[in-house]
Amino acid sequence: QVQLMESGGGSVQAGGSLRLSCAASGYTYSNTCMGWFRRAPGKEREGVAAIGSSGTYYVDSVKGRFTISQDNAKNTLYLQMNSLKPEDTAMYYCAASSFGCGYAGLTGLRYNSWGQGTQVTVSS
Repeated sequence: QVQLMESGGGSVQAGGSLRLSCAASGYTYSNTCMGWFRRAPGKEREGVAAIGSSGTYYVDSVKGRFTISQDNAKNTLYLQMNSLKPEDTAMYYCAASSFGCGYAGLTGLRYNSWGQGTQVTVSS
């Protein structure tokens, strides 16, 4: 099982930026798809971005504003969030899948390991 620990959340004003990090430890899957998900109060969990050997995937609402990347040497996943909007306010989770991104994509049920989450709050 992969252990995941997020960091980098916080409170910013609309238009600001944050960079989330997710440190992975323990067993790492081969052909792993790594993703970021979020859950806003009263809403369903939403896939935000994913990265794997097949490329990167983004939900439409963050395209052009968020960038997912990973540093394999550091076993760390990142989410650079620019031009933040109040509707981006949520708890953000990183997740790892034993499936490739072509299958896992932004579907949370296809991810095996989850972090505890980091809160992002964007004020208008």
